[in-house]
Parts: sequence; structure tokens; C-alpha cells
Amino acid sequence: MDYQYIVVEKQDGVGLVRFNRPKALNALSPELMAELGEALTAFDADPEVGAIVLTGNDRAFAAGADIKAMATASATDMLLNDLIEKWETINHIKKPVIAAVSGYALGGGFELAMACDMIVASESAQFGQPEINLGIIPGFGGTQRLTRAVGKALAMEMVLLDRRLSAEEALEKLRAAAKADPTVLTPEATMAQFYEQAG
Repeated sequence: MDYQYIVVEKQDGVGLVRFNRPKALNALSPELMAELGEALTAFDADPEVGAIVLTGNDRAFAAGADIKAMATASATDMLLNDLIEKWETINHIKKPVIAAVSGYALGGGFELAMACDMIVASESAQFGQPEINLGIIPGFGGTQRLTRAVGKALAMEMVLLDRRLSAEEALEKLRAAAKADPTVLTPEATMAQFYEQAG
């Protein structure tokens, strides 16, 4: 299948999905999320794939949802276009899904990473929920998952004060992240961290 907003490949039993909107820092548009859902579903059904890795580029895993695309959409539009359902696809994948994060994982990008089974972060990774700067709240499970991951006090700091977490802090605070040495994560480095954590 040909995709416009993601690049998909298979390597040694790993399904790799790379977000491909570099000019927009991989902002998660409805179109990208639809393609991601299709790719995740296909990898989940593929007997040759044992795990799935989501990643971006060296500047950004994903710098958030595409606010420009959402600004003109009403609640009715979102329901009619199954926008919520597109974000929910990852919750139904049976195989391990790993977020390989370099650069920004902000807003919807951080929410997507938290929806994965594991986060592997490079030294350049930065996590945050900056929606407060737009006068909105994290809308795709961020407040719930973040509170479970880091506790109420830090979650409130991150949501209300735009407090960011570095890769080092994510390793300590999120407890779901493993720190990898390279600035940019390769699929091989990501899976090595995954296997190390799995024991």
C-alpha cells in the first residue's frame, strides 16, 4: 500500500512506521492518523511481524496534533470523520508497539507515545503537553495516561505550566522510557533497548 504521510517497512520481524511530515514536525493530521491506523492494523495481522516501532525524525517524533487541520472542524465533523476512532486504533493492537522518540514528542505526539506499550528515547527527546498555550486541554487521553505514568503533581505541572521532560527525566519519571545513546534512534537500536528491558 502506498502512503503519503508515513513510510512503512518491515525489518527482521519488526514493522516500522516512520511519520513523514518533516516540514510540519510530523504534526498528526487526520490523514496521517488514518494511514497510521491502516498500517498498524496490517502489521497486527501480519504473521511475519512480532513488534511494531513508531518513529519520526531527528527533530521530532511528532510535535502534536495538526491544530490547523482541527481548527476548522466542529465536534460533528470530528464524529463524522471518525477522528476519535483513528486515534483509538493503537489501543486495539495486540502486538507490542514501541515509540522510538527523538526530538519533540509534544501534545498529541506525547499522547500517542504514551499510548504505546513502551517508549525508547534518544538523548534529544523532549516530552510535554503544551496545550495550555493554546487555551485547550490534552484531548486524546493525555491527562489520564500522564497522571497514571508520573503521578498527579507532576502531571498538573506539565499540563498547567507546560513543564517539559528531557529523556533523562523521562527515564526516571515516566518509568516506561528507556534511554538510548544515539541522538537519532535506528530500528535496531530501538529493538535492542526493547529486548534489554524485556530481559
